[in-house]
Order: sequence, then structure tokens, then C-alpha cells
Amino acid sequence: MTSITFKIANSGTKSKTAGLLVLAAQKDDKAAKLIGDQSKHPAFKQLDLKALNFSGNAETSTRTNSSAGVIGIIGTGSGIKSPADARNIGGAIGRAFKDQKAFTVDIPLASVEEVLALIEGISFVQYEFTKYKSSFSNTIQTSEVTVITDIKIQANELKRIKVLTEAMDATRDLVNTPGNDLFPAKLAELVAAQAKLPNVKVEVWDERRLAKEKCHGILAVGQGSVRGPRLVKISYSPPNAKTHLALVGKGITFDTGGISLKPKTGILGMKYDMAGAATVGEATIAIARLGLPIKVTAFLCIAENMPSGSATRPNDVVTFRNGKTIEITNTDAEGRIVLADGLILASELKPDLIVDLATLTGAASIALGNRYTGLMGDDDSVPALQSAAAKAGELVWHMPLPEELLELLKSDVADMMNSRVGNTSGSMLVGGLFLREFVGSKSSKDKTRLNWAHLDFATAANNDLAPYGSTVKGATGSMIRTLVALAEQLGTKPKK
Repeated sequence: MTSITFKIANSGTKSKTAGLLVLAAQKDDKAAKLIGDQSKHPAFKQLDLKALNFSGNAETSTRTNSSAGVIGIIGTGSGIKSPADARNIGGAIGRAFKDQKAFTVDIPLASVEEVLALIEGISFVQYEFTKYKSSFSNTIQTSEVTVITDIKIQANELKRIKVLTEAMDATRDLVNTPGNDLFPAKLAELVAAQAKLPNVKVEVWDERRLAKEKCHGILAVGQGSVRGPRLVKISYSPPNAKTHLALVGKGITFDTGGISLKPKTGILGMKYDMAGAATVGEATIAIARLGLPIKVTAFLCIAENMPSGSATRPNDVVTFRNGKTIEITNTDAEGRIVLADGLILASELKPDLIVDLATLTGAASIALGNRYTGLMGDDDSVPALQSAAAKAGELVWHMPLPEELLELLKSDVADMMNSRVGNTSGSMLVGGLFLREFVGSKSSKDKTRLNWAHLDFATAANNDLAPYGSTVKGATGSMIRTLVALAEQLGTKPKK
């Protein structure tokens, strides 16, 4: 777990700071040049960045000796022009100098938001998953970072970053853990143990309780495994809450595809398919730790999707808690089946907003690449998620929900089918449309659908390429910050 003490020092206390000094260089037409007040210091005027062959490109770094000691230089490209730039530069600093027990950063920053984003970037990349390595070289030694700035930073703002980092790291640990050790009951146990906090109540539903509550979707997906499914309900209810947010997360601890077995290349990495459940659970815990004035109810819909003699078959029909029937034509489109139970349960509480989060479709990467999360939902909810993601510095892209694609889900024997096998048209959008059918109405009199948004982060949840910005390799902890920022927005917004 990341544990760095961040200190803020004004420009008059530079001589008292410890460790390597990190400065910034900006790319220029002729050669990189140092930026900020430090560039005027006699010791630093002697630095020849051209001789160091340092380009100043964004996120590049180097180290050199000066009369003032060893200094590190980080490239900023065209400069730091936004919190997003500052966060990415912070990530580059955190990676480049993580072998230093302590270092000081003296980089020109223009606002509170940029200072905090820089600190976030440094903090977010201090993560390594080494649980299963019998021997490893731990490159992370950093325990103290001093940031030179005359901008006032409050203690509660640093606490927020600490809570976010710990929530992201906890999520990464869960998502990185292989399926032989992280099965449904274990995931439920680990999350429940973390949720022992003021104003928080946790319920874990086993197979018997799931059957009693008519959660037949989770049961159908999990019945092929010898390790039974679970639903975890986390309720955070502070006394001053005026708004209610419901979160629903997909928690497939391993996804073989079931009877519709995945190919050998597609089955690798399916331990990540519980990232949605881990994220909504850890986000709710973070919201509770921050004491935000909003009620949050999270539903973690957890199962292991395995092929066996007891597994659900293609063409089986499942009747859900709300009476809707679904013909399961593709057992590898199981995420929407478990989420349907969670959406029904969340709808019964009549919250102000429901957000579901899932590694739902491979089509998300085809449409959006490796870094964006697909966002779908109604006109009231999408802007709230876009605003929260922008504040958090996470990438979402609004995708449509074309009504005509619902035709693809018509079944001859049930209300709907879960997938039109062989037709890949708008696959990510079809997943969103399916989920929307399980969002309830505002009341028995007002049949308007409850406010709802769907986040498909099938690729953003895991980075199998090189680290970049403030994003690590492997499980990323994506969307924790967005969900916390959303709760902050809703908690301070007057209820209509």
C-alpha cells in the first residue's frame, strides 16, 4: 500500500528541504530549457541540457550533478497548462525517482488544482503487485516528498489524495489477484472486512439468500462453478445526507465464457472481470472514509462463470426478480445478467441516481481504444458523470443508446435475449440498452425511468501496455476518482 508523507514548503524554505531536487524543463525549438525560479539560480545556470542530450519531451527524465547537489529533471513538453498536465508530470516524477527515499519538487504551478494534481500523480504510481513473486527488487523507496509552492494547500486536501490512493491500491490488489485465490466468497469477505466504518452497514448474500431474494441472474451465471456466487450490499448512510447514489458493479471473479467457452487468447486476463465490483466497493468505502454528506448503496454482483454439467445452457430462460424473462443465448454475455439483479435491487430503493460499472464488452476497446471508458445513460445523468470524470482527470466518452438496436434483443420465447449471437452491430451499445431495461421507474404513479448511467471500462480497468501519465501497468484503479468526485458533486447539490 502506498504510504508517502507529502509536505508543502514555500519558496523561502528551499534550503531546508531534503533529498534529490526535481526541476522541470520545457521543450524548445533549439534545446530544452529549465522553467521556473530555479532556472535563475547560479548553480542551475551552469546546466547544459543540450550536453545531457535532454529533449524536454513530456514525461522524459534525467539526473545530473550540480554545485547544489544531485538534481533530477523532468520534461514537460510544451509546459504545464492544466491539472491534467500536472497529474501526468507528477506520474512521470513518481516513476522516475521512486528509488529515492525523499525528494523535493520545485516546478512552477499556477493553481491549487495543479498542485494537487501533481501530488496525485506522484502518489498514484507508487504501486507494485509483488504478492506472488518469490524474489523481487522493490524499486519503491519513496516515503517523503516535499513540494515547493507558495500556493496554500489544506490538510484535508492531502487527506483526500491519501484516501483516493489507498482506494485505488486496494482495488488494484483485488483485480490483480488470480481467480484461484479470489473467488466470489473471498472477494465478498475482503471487501466486507474493509467496510467496518462509521455509518456503514454490510450484507453478504450467499446462494440461499440469493434464491430467497429471487436474484436468479447471479445464480444462473454462478451455477456452473463449485464456488458459489455472492452479492455484497454496502450501505453508507450519514445522518446529514440529502441525496442517494446507488452503485452497481460486475464481479465475475473469473470468466471462462461458460458453455459459450472463450478461445484460448480471449480467456487470458479474465481475472480482471470483477473490476467493476471491486471499484464500486472501494469507492463506497472511500466515500465513507471522507465522510461525504451523501447516502450511497453499493451492490457487488459476484459470480464465477465456469462450464460444467450444472452450468447454464444457451437457450435457457431466466426469470428475474421484477418478473422480466431473459433467454440466455450467449453465456459469455454474463456480466449484464448479474448486473440486472443489482439494477433491480438498486431501483427498488428509488435513489437519485444509479450508476453501474463493468468490464462489459470487448467492443469497448474496438470503439474507444485502451484509455477511454464508454459512458451511456439518460440526459440528466451523463453530464454529471462527464463533470465528475473531468474533475478526476479520467477519460470518458459519451456513447449513444440507439433505440433501433433493441430489435437485436427480441426473443421468440422470452421478453428478451441477452445477446444476438453472430451480429456484432453496436455491441457495446446493445449491452447498455440491455441494462437500461432493468432500471425501474421513479414511482408507481410516475413511470419515468430513474436517473441512470452505465460505464463500460473493459479496457481502461487494465493497462497491459507500458505505464503512462499517472496510470500504472496492470490493474489501474480506474473510475475510483470519478465515483468519489460524483459523490462530492451530488452531496453538495441542492435536491430538487
